[in-house]
Amino acid sequence: MKITIVAGSNHSAATSTRLAAYIQHLAMQEQHDVALLDLFRTPLPFYSPEVEGDTHPALEAFKRAMLSADAIVLATPEYHSGMSGVLKNALDHVGQDHFKNKAVLSISSSGGAVAVSSLTQMQTTVRNLHGINCPEWISIGGDQRKSFRVDASFEDIQPDIDKRIRRVVGSFLTLAEQLSGRA
Repeated sequence: MKITIVAGSNHSAATSTRLAAYIQHLAMQEQHDVALLDLFRTPLPFYSPEVEGDTHPALEAFKRAMLSADAIVLATPEYHSGMSGVLKNALDHVGQDHFKNKAVLSISSSGGAVAVSSLTQMQTTVRNLHGINCPEWISIGGDQRKSFRVDASFEDIQPDIDKRIRRVVGSFLTLAEQLSGRA
C-alpha cells in the first residue's frame, strides 16, 4: 500500500516531523511504500486561486504523491490553536480527488499538554476534502516531545508513548487497507 506522510512544519527540528518519520518507520516495517514529504525541506509556493496550472517542481511532486497515495498522514505542530500555515497552504493546493475515500491519520505536537485544536482543524479539512478520518489521532505534548527530539533515537521513545503510537498506527493501517480494498 502507498502511504504519503506530509510533515507540515517550518522548523528544521520539529518534533511533529520526527513523529512523522517514526510513523514512516513503523509502516515500512509492515512492508508499505511510504513517502515522507517534509514541507520545511521542500517548501511549496503560496496558494492562489488566480494561479492555475502552477508548474513548480515541488508542487507537482506533492500533488502526484497525494494523488497516488492509498492513505495519508498529516503532521503538524500546533500554532496558536491550529495547524501550521505551511500545512494549510499545502492542503489548499489539492482537492477532493487527492483525498476521496482515503484513510487519513492526523498527528500533532504541542508545547502544551495536547494539541486538540490543530487535530480538530485537520480533521475538518479532511472531511471537506472527502477523506476518511481515522477515528483516533496522535498528539504529543510537553515532556512527551523529548522522545522525538532530533538527538533522540527511536529506541529512546517512552514505552507508554510508543505503545499508544503503535496501536493507533495499526488501527490506521487496518482502516487504510479496508478502504483501499486490500483487506
